[in-house]
Amino acid sequence: MASADGDLKLLNAAIDSTPLIDNHAHPLLTVEAVSKHPLLSIATEANGAALDDSKTSLAHLQAVKHLAEVLRCEQTWEAVTAAVERKRAESRDDWTKRCLEGIETILIDDGLDVAGEAENFSWHDKFTKSKCKRILRIETLASEILIRSFVGAPGKSTINEEQLTRFINIFCNAIQESIDDPDVVGFKSIICYRRGLDIPLADEVNIDDVLRGFKDIISAGVNSRETQATLNKRIEHSHLNYMIVHMTAQLIRDAPGPKKPIQFHTGLGDNDITLTKSSPSHLQSFIREYPTVPIVLLHAGYPWTRETAYLAAMYPNVYADIGEVFPCISRQGQESVLKEMLEVCPWSKILCSTDGHGFPEMFLIATTQIRSALKKVLGELVQTQQLNEKQAVQLVQSILHSNSKKLYNLRTKTVLPSFAELGTVPLARTNWTNETIIQKLKSLNAKYLRIYWFDYSSSAKCRLFPIKHVYKTLASGKPMAVSIAFAGLGLLPIDVLIPEVTATGMYSLRADWSTLRPGPAPGHVSCFGDFFHLDGSEEILCPRTLLRKTLMKVAAQGLTFLLGFEVEFVVLERNPDSTGPDKYRALRNDGHAWSMARAIADWGREGSFNTAADEILDALDAAGIAFEQLHPESAPGQYELVLAALPPLEACDTLLQARQILESVAARHGFRVTLHPKPYPTAGGSGSHVHMSISSPGGDKPQVYEAFYAGIMEHFRSIMAFTNANPASYERMQDSFWAGGRWITWGTQNKEAPLRKIQGSHWELKVIDGLANPYFVIAALLTAGADGVRRKAKLTWGDCAGDPARFSDEKRRELGIVKNFPGSVREALEALEEDDLGLPKAFVRRYINSKEAELSLLEPMTPQDRRRWLLERY
Repeated sequence: MASADGDLKLLNAAIDSTPLIDNHAHPLLTVEAVSKHPLLSIATEANGAALDDSKTSLAHLQAVKHLAEVLRCEQTWEAVTAAVERKRAESRDDWTKRCLEGIETILIDDGLDVAGEAENFSWHDKFTKSKCKRILRIETLASEILIRSFVGAPGKSTINEEQLTRFINIFCNAIQESIDDPDVVGFKSIICYRRGLDIPLADEVNIDDVLRGFKDIISAGVNSRETQATLNKRIEHSHLNYMIVHMTAQLIRDAPGPKKPIQFHTGLGDNDITLTKSSPSHLQSFIREYPTVPIVLLHAGYPWTRETAYLAAMYPNVYADIGEVFPCISRQGQESVLKEMLEVCPWSKILCSTDGHGFPEMFLIATTQIRSALKKVLGELVQTQQLNEKQAVQLVQSILHSNSKKLYNLRTKTVLPSFAELGTVPLARTNWTNETIIQKLKSLNAKYLRIYWFDYSSSAKCRLFPIKHVYKTLASGKPMAVSIAFAGLGLLPIDVLIPEVTATGMYSLRADWSTLRPGPAPGHVSCFGDFFHLDGSEEILCPRTLLRKTLMKVAAQGLTFLLGFEVEFVVLERNPDSTGPDKYRALRNDGHAWSMARAIADWGREGSFNTAADEILDALDAAGIAFEQLHPESAPGQYELVLAALPPLEACDTLLQARQILESVAARHGFRVTLHPKPYPTAGGSGSHVHMSISSPGGDKPQVYEAFYAGIMEHFRSIMAFTNANPASYERMQDSFWAGGRWITWGTQNKEAPLRKIQGSHWELKVIDGLANPYFVIAALLTAGADGVRRKAKLTWGDCAGDPARFSDEKRRELGIVKNFPGSVREALEALEEDDLGLPKAFVRRYINSKEAELSLLEPMTPQDRRRWLLERY
């Protein structure tokens, strides 16, 4: 049986990409206060002498593992704490932003903390997608009113019913103000700690007992601290507790408009709780008394999860939160909580939270564990056909986001994608644990791992590792990474450094497990790596990082995309004459031509490339690479493989993985596959056309997509430095060859235009070939197009119908066809020098330097020598 979450691409995309609305958490500590509190508390409710024993709990060990993987340190608490200290010292904000990554907003109960030690709720806005909101803790409010307005010197105040009435009025006015305050989205009671959840009905609350408790608290006075005064006697074990809760519920019930929820702490808590009175089942009478007041049962009621689920299922005003069990119980326990909750509770009644408090690390491990457990539990439910994948996606989006958004009446920035649109969501770097990665590798029967990267010379590079070494590394808690010299991103294909790069310095190339696929050879699996500095910071010169950053930038404009590449390639045979200058010769054929059925007639014959093609397509399918067509093209031995559309980064990764499978299988059968743009001077060339569409809402509106393509048209000359990156590219780029030609224009369904409009926002770029680095090309295209959208650029060029090279000068002028593309790499680089498209300057400079060094190598060669040189390498 396959792994529970292995092949559910859309479900996994939903789990990874849905921003979590954290419906219950607490503020982070200030810089000055953080050292006063133990980091060890992030995975336990234990305190005092019991805290140290938590180091031997499964919850603690799981927290250490997850933090160590993010911090790239040894899996020991000592190593984790040291690494956290370094992160705080480097940049507290950057580390906090990393820890709160993937959170839409936090609903913050700020009644837990000592005044002056915690950040204000709105301070957290800079780390979340949408503004954070408050949850008002009613016991803290009541205490503040008592301290501020009633408590004098112990024993000297006259305490009577009039003062109690005054307290009630002040409290009710404060609750009413909070009901009207848009920054307060709910209330919280900790009566579970102070009295227990067995709340009597409102008419059973004894006013004499309330007054007695009121007097006792005021008589006990206050304890004045430097930062905050506190009651000497808390509001506990008193009918005053009951009255406070009932008054809040009554005010919510009687308020017009949407009702703000009351959260109740239930179950899991520190030793201040009376465990037997913390079961949410005690709240049943209270729930019935206020059927219109939304009630949230926090912390899954653990260990009374089934009681919590039952109440949420049976009462329309009750909701079940699954927070704090992530990260305070074991992985098995977390999965059990999810399973028990789903036994009876509708997923539309389940909310998600972290109960994070004080330390950003708690948010990090909680969100990581929530997503990981959802993959495991929901994967099993889908595989056992209790849910289909679409239903599982709805469940994820509801629990992580939509339920809280609706219940708390929140306005959030994120618009969740539909099930169909999930296929367009860019894959995040996986948050799999090392243990999960090991299980995945075993399920693929891997013997070797290849980690690939694609460099500035458009060469595929890789390191190969025996799987035992990979398992050993991952089992030790370390990330799978390899040291690569800085020079690796400034190296020519003949292993000569470009002049601007030295041999000093090292990168860490880290595996991105979201790209893991079987292939390109039997027993091998492969993934891509990203370049990081040794201090953990990203390297913008890394091709994948450049594109990822570009996608983040255009996403901030509300733009997302789908891309589909075509792979045109020529198959060559080894030349049996080893004495000649040419290692390869044209594939023998019987009138090979475009879409000619005769060209694939010998499919199945031993020694035929078409038989190898059968293995190629099987290998692509096994790797999960969707393709739509394979057909013969025009030149001798030329074919085209059409890949399915994907989000941009995934599309580029998939293109390069497909090429590796293509090259590897062909080589095993004795063939050479080349991406040379023009291997035969008089035959059609090979491109790597890319189909683009704007997948974000409104992308098919002409005012959006026309502005996008106008931006590309305006910057086309600079873009050519990336799309046509080799002298051979300009051999292909000829007029009247369906290769895009020399003129900057566009046309509806026009194969002679460099930009072909197909339908709506779906257009095809034809002026790109297999010697281009696709990450660079797409980063350039999206940056240029997004610039057009931002400026609302007009598509001033007319729709070109026909071959612009055959038009008269007058007709070209009528259509706005007045500029040619650069005629060489050097001319394209000059255009890039003048217009860097807004790409990172360090990247543009490295790219220009690399290409100039490459030209110094290639230009002195004769055309024939250069052709042979390229055929051997591309």
